[in-house]
Amino acid sequence: MKRSSQDTIVRTRLADEIGRITKHAPFTVALTYPSPYGAAMSSLGYQRIYRAIMDAPGLACERVVLDDDAEKDLAKQGVPRSYESDRLLADFPVIAVSVAYELEIGGLVAMLDSAEIPVSRRERDQHFVLAGGPLTFSNPLPLSGIADAIIIGEGETLVIDALRVLEGIREKSARLVALAKLPHVFVPEIHGDVLPTVAKVDDENVPAYSAITTPHAVLSNMFLIETERGCSRMCTYCVMRRTTNGGMRLASMDRILEIVPSYAKRVGLVGAAVSDHPRIVDIVNALADRGCEVGLSSLRPDRLKDEFVGALKRAGTRTLTTAMDGPSERLRETLERKAKEKHLIRCAEVAKAHGMDRLKLYLMIGLPSETAADIDECARFTTELSKVLPISLGIAPFCAKRNTPLDGEPFAGVDVVTDRLDRLKRGLKGRADVRSTSAKWAWVEYVLAQGSEAEGMAVVDAVRAGGTFAAYKRAFATLSEREVRPKRRSLAIARV
Repeated sequence: MKRSSQDTIVRTRLADEIGRITKHAPFTVALTYPSPYGAAMSSLGYQRIYRAIMDAPGLACERVVLDDDAEKDLAKQGVPRSYESDRLLADFPVIAVSVAYELEIGGLVAMLDSAEIPVSRRERDQHFVLAGGPLTFSNPLPLSGIADAIIIGEGETLVIDALRVLEGIREKSARLVALAKLPHVFVPEIHGDVLPTVAKVDDENVPAYSAITTPHAVLSNMFLIETERGCSRMCTYCVMRRTTNGGMRLASMDRILEIVPSYAKRVGLVGAAVSDHPRIVDIVNALADRGCEVGLSSLRPDRLKDEFVGALKRAGTRTLTTAMDGPSERLRETLERKAKEKHLIRCAEVAKAHGMDRLKLYLMIGLPSETAADIDECARFTTELSKVLPISLGIAPFCAKRNTPLDGEPFAGVDVVTDRLDRLKRGLKGRADVRSTSAKWAWVEYVLAQGSEAEGMAVVDAVRAGGTFAAYKRAFATLSEREVRPKRRSLAIARV
């Protein structure tokens, strides 16, 4: 994109923002997000860190995000500049980056390369990269060759502690030593591949909520607020299961309603288990009484009873969205999910009773022990649901994550996932809308999710070779047995 066009887009976005904090401080960092602006402004975690830094005396941040054009083609990334002052990323001595999931590592590489900042932490002297974000709850090791230090887990208070260290110490080796003494801060140069425990903030920091609302976010003009943090459930594939960080911490209904500003006409209730909040129906109804449209991030089918679905309809929901998770009842049981066919049937029936247009179900395929019979069961059951209400299926290939019971389970294979998806589409032709994320890119995500520093640095080679799937495949294939733990290599690289 031409510079003039990008400047026009940035000016328009800034003019349309509500809630942006204007602040100048002696120590200002680049708060970086390796996906485009629309995703960054829809990330409650990124916004929470923005607010934390801007609220801290003597500290400030300016936002730097991936170019829109680079989302599909990293080669189109221009020289990164901040939104607030058009300052070059390279002009910020400290770069704080929030990484949501594995594939965003490529975006970070593209941004650093375009800024002419050395990607490898071992080659950097003038810039310090401090990383954090949702990825750190699972496996931050692929970032360990890039980031100088990584905050593991909930970072809204730790990021201030880390920035105070960086503010007060300018020599790199001394910075690393001081940061390594902070609990939950991982310094690869000192800790190697031994990760600290996941940080958990005090309950007084819950709920997090938006600093900025904008029509240009993916969640357009939506004020985001947590209803809870963590989860009380034990789903075997999920990083945010009960054992990860002490279970679920609730925000009170009164506190939530107090925080939501009067100007907010669209409200997003965010969390790993929003529908498990004991007052969720009352919260949705109270917001609907204000005239708000309400969106929820995680609806569990066993919770979607008539009263709840009625509240959602009052709050503007036209498509009821929940999770099927696995294609068969047997697989859902292995995942320790409470979703059963009877719950999903009830969801379709109550959605229809309240005049909703459609039921959308998310699920994974390529699960451990999955067979063609499981896919056929999904086709049969979805066909029955479609007789009640139109059905959409959103499908993602299963990728085993670290810090879960399914850690180390193999990727089913690109061809296997593709064949099963085709089988499901044939079985549901004309009876349901079936869409899936890419099996190829799911494999890349899997390799990184199960990988270490070597896989993360292979991303550098892949991005510089064009960032295509073929480039990633070649980069991962060149990893030597010495660089990658044998078990991980046999699971990841062999199952393209």
